[in-house]
Amino acid sequence: MVTLTKSHKLPKGERLVARISPDDKALIARAAALTRQSVGSFVLAQARKAALDTLEERERIVLNAAQSRRFVEALLAPPRPPSPALLEAARAYRAAVKSDLD
Repeated sequence: MVTLTKSHKLPKGERLVARISPDDKALIARAAALTRQSVGSFVLAQARKAALDTLEERERIVLNAAQSRRFVEALLAPPRPPSPALLEAARAYRAAVKSDLD
């Protein structure tokens, strides 16, 4: 079992506990030693890096040149007139929702 206790960046009392196989622990300990870190510091640093990478990957929209061109064209195009269904939905919304602007 690897226990990560608080580091100088975490609030007092934060703890992460993980059960891992002996082979995984040996592998992590070897990598930590090569980077001159404790196992806990190494695991925390790598988990933080993986979390940041995952968030960046999932929160960013990447478009190729054709997709980017279509997106900009859509932004610059004049708005289409509202459909009858949209006009009816807006009327129903105004009738059902009380506004401070009314």
